[in-house]
Amino acid sequence: MRGLAVVIMIQCHTFNSFVRTDLRDGGAYVMSQFVGGMAAPLFLFMSGMTLAFQMDSLERKGLPPLARWVGALRRAGYVFTIAVLFRLSNFVASLPNSTMQDLIKVDILNCMAVGMAVFSVAAMTEGRQRARIVALGALAIAALAPVFSAISWDAAPALLRDYLVPSRGRGYFPLFPCASYVGFGLAVGTVVKQTAEERFDRLMQWAVMIGFGLIFGAQYVSNIPYSIYPQSDFWTNSPTLVLIRLGIMLVILAGCFLWTQYCARPAWSWMDVLGRNSLLVYWVHVMLVYGSLMYALKRNLSVAGTIGTTIAVTASMVWLSVAWTRWRAGRAERRAATLRPSPATAR
Repeated sequence: MRGLAVVIMIQCHTFNSFVRTDLRDGGAYVMSQFVGGMAAPLFLFMSGMTLAFQMDSLERKGLPPLARWVGALRRAGYVFTIAVLFRLSNFVASLPNSTMQDLIKVDILNCMAVGMAVFSVAAMTEGRQRARIVALGALAIAALAPVFSAISWDAAPALLRDYLVPSRGRGYFPLFPCASYVGFGLAVGTVVKQTAEERFDRLMQWAVMIGFGLIFGAQYVSNIPYSIYPQSDFWTNSPTLVLIRLGIMLVILAGCFLWTQYCARPAWSWMDVLGRNSLLVYWVHVMLVYGSLMYALKRNLSVAGTIGTTIAVTASMVWLSVAWTRWRAGRAERRAATLRPSPATAR
């Protein structure tokens, strides 16, 4: 599922960087950006699921609630550190065309870290109770997004505003509503870990039914000519868009399970490799696509040329992922060899 998000992300960023300006009203470019809009919610959702797996692991180890909370906070802090380093490396890679805004931009990793920190308190609860509390919290964040967006933030520091509400041209991943995807992923991940293996097929059937219900139900509500919000924008802060995307992600989750469990052979998978190294791929491909290395191609390619570039970038990221995986495996083997007792010591 994460590998699919990586592929969607690469094509979105490549088209955004390289397609000529006069072609950006055409169907190919518009479709690439429309589909690409699912990449960020998928990554945020999957980060929530991964956080749920960590919370479950800490709970099974018998750690007290406060220790579990601290463990979840550490994971959020790790992601935030990566976010800062990523912005710094992207700033350097874009020189001399980078600006200070590139350095402090609230990107998806920043939002991911803040969302994980907000929901880390759920580690103090247990099992199904955690899933219910987190789901309600995620729904509350989505529902309050138009309210917070309507507040005047002129007196607040610009960076604080960027972290909390949508701000055109300064980053598109604020806490309200984007952190709700982390919460929903945490809720779904908790349910996944609490479900017995023999009931997993039934869980995925429920995911499909709930997913389609959310898609069509939220889409219907979004088209009603009146709203409970005095001010709301569908593409930036609407709760209905969050629920539509949540429904799509639940259907994708079930589809990925179906493919992996019943269709794919137990062999090497290029998409699986991309998914396992998604952070590395995200980091490197952004520097490649938006950095100075390929600056001459920016906004200079036809649709066909951009498709070819997308394939080339994807293939290079697969190669990078394979090389990175092999290097890590070799390092682990060498470390294990140094820790293994010699025959003389064993005797």
